[in-house]
Amino acid sequence: MAAVGERQISYDARGLAEPVADAPRTAVVEDGVATFDARELTTRTINLELRRLLYEEGVGEVVVQNPQGRHSLGVGILRRCRIRFEGSLGYFACGLIDGPEIHITGRVGWSACENMMSGVVVVDGNGGSLTGAAMRGGDLLVKGRVGARTGIDQKGGTIIIGGSVGSMTGFMMQRGRMIICGDAGPGLGDSMYDGTIYVAGTVKSLGIDCVPGEWTDADTELIERKFRIYGLGSPPEFQKFVCGKVLYNYDSLEPSEKKLVI
Repeated sequence: MAAVGERQISYDARGLAEPVADAPRTAVVEDGVATFDARELTTRTINLELRRLLYEEGVGEVVVQNPQGRHSLGVGILRRCRIRFEGSLGYFACGLIDGPEIHITGRVGWSACENMMSGVVVVDGNGGSLTGAAMRGGDLLVKGRVGARTGIDQKGGTIIIGGSVGSMTGFMMQRGRMIICGDAGPGLGDSMYDGTIYVAGTVKSLGIDCVPGEWTDADTELIERKFRIYGLGSPPEFQKFVCGKVLYNYDSLEPSEKKLVI
């Protein structure tokens, strides 16, 4: 137990804070689906109600109405479930999740789905910068456009963008796949170490050590399967980009050699 002010917070075996007693308990549960209106609730109380419903009540599906673009909603959900946010979310939406299927009917701000481990997140609108940062698994689909450094330090999973992406997308990518249906800004895939980036539109410029890759049947199967799963229609023609592996031994180079590489 740990004290915060006069409130005692208990932790489970994984070190995660358990739901506390001041969850608002405003949800209506019907046919296994819980629905509550978040218009007058704070970020804390919205997340507490989500945790109460999913962990204490064992509800498998929750609908959150009127999230009003609040930041840090739907974070730290570590179980299989379905969550629907009817509206837009702010910064750091749905970060640190492992397992849920989340549908956001509006847009999201910076750093949506950061450190996502598994599950599915679908955003109907646009996303901000750093979308899917350090993502490790699962599928993240943003149907609109996103900002700079999308998929930075991506370690796994699949990021699908229906529109364009900003500069330095795929920066330091380590593993996984990124499917971009629109254009890409400058510095695509800069300093990537592994993984694959597909772009249907034009690329402003490639980053350091990002090079065109050879198309295979596996690439065709992946693209067609993802488009089929998410009802995206017939896929356009994509370009494939991978790591050139010039920088794999960068640290062992002499200073004069490093200048030649860069």
